[in-house]
Amino acid sequence: MSQTQHKERKEKVCIKTRKVFDWVTRQVDVPLRSFSNDDLEDIFPDNKCPRHGKTVCEFFASNGFDAEEFSIRCFLTDDDGKRIEPVVDNDAFICQEIIQPNGRQPVNVTLPSGETVTLQKVKALVKGHVVVQVVNANGHIVCESKPIPFATAQTFILCAPEGTMLDCHISFFECDASLVCTDNFSQLDVSITLCLEVQMEADVKIEVEARFCKPREEILEATLCPTDKFPPQCPEVFPVH
Repeated sequence: MSQTQHKERKEKVCIKTRKVFDWVTRQVDVPLRSFSNDDLEDIFPDNKCPRHGKTVCEFFASNGFDAEEFSIRCFLTDDDGKRIEPVVDNDAFICQEIIQPNGRQPVNVTLPSGETVTLQKVKALVKGHVVVQVVNANGHIVCESKPIPFATAQTFILCAPEGTMLDCHISFFECDASLVCTDNFSQLDVSITLCLEVQMEADVKIEVEARFCKPREEILEATLCPTDKFPPQCPEVFPVH
């Protein structure tokens, strides 16, 4: 870097950016969804589970379900039943604030330091769909359910002053399904666990000290030979002194 560049004057500039006022992560266990009798038959439509007049359990039993020749898998989908990745396809499910009639209720909270601060109660609604598939030992899909809706409402105590907006997404999703078939009982249970990332944000204009950028000088020579480089260390956690 040239001596002239070192002497360039810094100046204060005003920028518009998104400020995070608060940010929390919560593991959410969605209430168990259970389907039996007519509800179970309705979950597996004939066009996705050709049962030929048999009940779901009769169909599975006649194809070796009791012999554990089938496995059941469950995954997140959009409302059309198309598989989605929760971390990437956030637009495929709903994660939004539940507007309260009198606005966000203030809550006094005592911090570990003993200081009392006023935060706000924020309610969030999460809605989406999952699909359950029954797969045989060869990996072929034998039956597939309709998109099964799920929903959960969560309450958070956050720094959420007037003017801030809720931004939330799912950073982890797990769905498990099990089918119980006996002589006089049949039921499909679907359990869902997700990690909900919740942020309160607002557009702000802030003043920062900065320099205007300009192109760097081009590097005309380079070496192709690798140099030994150790991976970065984590001195905060290891070694322990």
